[in-house]
Amino acid sequence: MSPSPSPARLLRVASALLYALSSLLIVVVNKTVLTSYRFPSYTFLGISQMAVTIVLLYAGKAKHIVHFQDFDKTIFYKIFPLPLLYVGNHLTGLASTKKLSLPMFTVLRKFTILMTMVLESRILRKKFPKRLVCSVFAIVFGAAVAAGSDLAFDAEVYAIILLNDVFTACSGVYTKKKLSAEGLGQYGVLFYNAVIIIIPTLLMSALTGDLLNAFAFEGWSNLNFIFYFLMSSVMGFVLMYSIVACSHYNSALTTAVVGAIKNVAVAYIGMFVGGDYVFSWPNFMGLNICMAGGLVYSYLTFNGSVSLESPISPNEVKVQMIIDAEPGVCKRGQTHSP
Repeated sequence: MSPSPSPARLLRVASALLYALSSLLIVVVNKTVLTSYRFPSYTFLGISQMAVTIVLLYAGKAKHIVHFQDFDKTIFYKIFPLPLLYVGNHLTGLASTKKLSLPMFTVLRKFTILMTMVLESRILRKKFPKRLVCSVFAIVFGAAVAAGSDLAFDAEVYAIILLNDVFTACSGVYTKKKLSAEGLGQYGVLFYNAVIIIIPTLLMSALTGDLLNAFAFEGWSNLNFIFYFLMSSVMGFVLMYSIVACSHYNSALTTAVVGAIKNVAVAYIGMFVGGDYVFSWPNFMGLNICMAGGLVYSYLTFNGSVSLESPISPNEVKVQMIIDAEPGVCKRGQTHSP
């Protein structure tokens, strides 16, 4: 009889599954709000998601359901630059969801994984086993094959989604780093991120006229639209929490790979639902390569075959940029853990 999984392993798997499910649902809901109902402001939708996050966490803290540090002057130092990365990730993500077909959106998001691996090696000093590196390159190669045959290419849209990849990778790595900050924890990172960025985002929306467009939208009298808008707002909080939880119990790279597997599943669904997928054999084969690489990575990670925290062995490779360590920064080979 095989031994039962440890609680730590169960938390790792459960947080990954929560992230996969919530990110799948929110893409579909956001697509419904922004495309099906033609809601004119993805910025206002993002503001609504931030507001729900603030209200839920503040109420939870008041009722002693969740716990995190009270606001003081050290908060900005502890959490910076996460708010800037978060708002960039949030807005470019919503913009790309609105402008690109679901299948190609999911393909281009694969490049987040390679960016995350490089940033983790540089910022967190992580070292990756050769098998994991090969599985990551398989995912990226599959994405290149699929995107290279895209029959609905749009340079502007591709630029937006690749910028979203950069923000996502930076946000994931710095989230992992900031989770170790004393007093913040998972809920503090979520709460103060939203608190710091919601007012500047709201002002930007008002100055650009985006806010007026949102208020003037004719669909506010449609109960079905209101249902999907509220669902998107709540799912925004769930998604943000799941990302932080998955990064906390696993790593930023694992979070990115889980998202990639989910995205390929969305691409498969998009072939039959939505009507905006342009089929080609190279694209289809690229998606399959992505899925194979993601499944291999998941098996190696959650099966306990490899560890990202272990020292480099002769069979491992280092994916690390050589930089000089500054005073107070962890030394070569060291990692931060929450």
